[in-house]
Amino acid sequence: MYQALYRKYRPRTFTDVIAQEHITTTLQNQIKSEKTAHAYLFTGPRGTGKTTCARIFAKAINCRNPKDGNPCLECEICKEADVGSLPDIIEIDAASNNSVNDVRDLREGSVYTPEICKVKIYIIDEVHMLTKDAFNALLKIMEEPPPHVKFILATTELHKVIPTVISRCQRFDFHRVAVKDIADRLKYVAALENISLTDDAAELIAKTADGGMRDGLSMLDTCMAYSSDVTLDIVSAAAGIAGRSQLFELIKAIADKNSPEAIKTVDRLYADSKDLLRLVIELVTEYRNIMMIKALPEGKDTIAALPEEIITLCELAEKLPMERITSIIITLQKLSESLSRTIEKRTAFEIAIIKLCADIPETNAVQTNAAPDTALLERIRQLEMRVAMYEQRTVTPPTPANSANINYAPAGSAYTNPAPANTAPAVPPPPTPAPTLTISDFSPLPEWEDVLARFAEIEPHISATLSGSSALYYENNLLIFAENKFFLDLLKRKENAERLRAVLLNITGRQFNIRAKCLAPDISKETSPAARIIETAKNNNIPVNSDE
Repeated sequence: MYQALYRKYRPRTFTDVIAQEHITTTLQNQIKSEKTAHAYLFTGPRGTGKTTCARIFAKAINCRNPKDGNPCLECEICKEADVGSLPDIIEIDAASNNSVNDVRDLREGSVYTPEICKVKIYIIDEVHMLTKDAFNALLKIMEEPPPHVKFILATTELHKVIPTVISRCQRFDFHRVAVKDIADRLKYVAALENISLTDDAAELIAKTADGGMRDGLSMLDTCMAYSSDVTLDIVSAAAGIAGRSQLFELIKAIADKNSPEAIKTVDRLYADSKDLLRLVIELVTEYRNIMMIKALPEGKDTIAALPEEIITLCELAEKLPMERITSIIITLQKLSESLSRTIEKRTAFEIAIIKLCADIPETNAVQTNAAPDTALLERIRQLEMRVAMYEQRTVTPPTPANSANINYAPAGSAYTNPAPANTAPAVPPPPTPAPTLTISDFSPLPEWEDVLARFAEIEPHISATLSGSSALYYENNLLIFAENKFFLDLLKRKENAERLRAVLLNITGRQFNIRAKCLAPDISKETSPAARIIETAKNNNIPVNSDE
């Protein structure tokens, strides 16, 4: 029966492991000195040797004739471990055995002493897949394990392992395997398999493997199915690198800011049933390649591409500024995140491509309702001109019905009337000359309902006092008429006024001087609660003897 290359040539001793000397040397020394820990955590990218090293370590600890920290491969323990029939080395795939009941079974089995070996070893692969309850159950036995039990945990996603488990393990970080090391190993395996593998083909496989020795061997396996003479063309066909002309046509159209051509290319790709999310990933990969070529003189040595593609990528790197390259990558990354949540994926993709062609950078979502900087500066310029025009006007504002005179301007302005007791002082920006205006100069603020809705999200307790309120404005002056007197007290606090002005700026694009007036009748001058009761009774035609 045919055996896959990555299984057939899996390392059996620490000496066979590639590019992880910082780990294999430490483990060998621990075995030689008989100072092994009760729990280990192996973490790193896929295909870098985590499970392989766990198996070698478990075998070497129990080997009856270890050689320099390596298993002898000749004793009964080593032979049975190599074929997976050793009952005291238990491998558990946490991806499919991740419940608390699975871990409880492990705990119950760990109390029994080994059948053949010196130490019973549990290898838990993809340990990050355990549930929270399963982690807690595992933690129980890892805190005080039996002397005959050791744990080796392996994971590609360390951040998902709970800290209390990590703290009880010796941690070893596996590195990605270098391109040269993978290529050398591939040529060694190809020679043993009587396969012709050219140097450039081995290098392309190594680059495409992205640091994983197992992925490299799997790709070589695929290439061998094509031909016993593995060349660059065979690798490009087997790895799916060939036939990417439309992808590069799209990249060139974006670089040329040619929207029609870019959309036509997207249409052809879509008609060919190209998965749009996969297309985004491929675009990000190629723009990363362009970025590396742009940033590093030796950047082309770090990318997986055919020679003719590298020429095209170098031309694009020469043409595109780094700012645009990074902006394109950011836009594509955001697109990849949104595609999974979007119903109209094609539309979302086409919008992003048009933005890339138009060189429209991504903006912060919080700023989307605010006026652009140039527009805001223009508004400020116009306001300054209007203020200058009215600088000499001095008009006493009339008294609104059922209210006292209102000083609508900030302190130091040209307004002549002092503020009455029930008005709130504004929190102004740096003082500038302002005209004295009449109430007829003001108009209703059309965005006031939007302001109230947004302010309610930020300061709900303050916004409640604005129920039934209205607002008038003239240029950068805003008058708020509230029915709740408590709002005036709240607005006197600087931080409350600043938050309201920030919302106004976000919604309207204007920086306002704020004034407020309470429309509720002022009953503070009444002499006592009894007087108010008597007045209410009289208003309702209830006889009252006020002499008593």
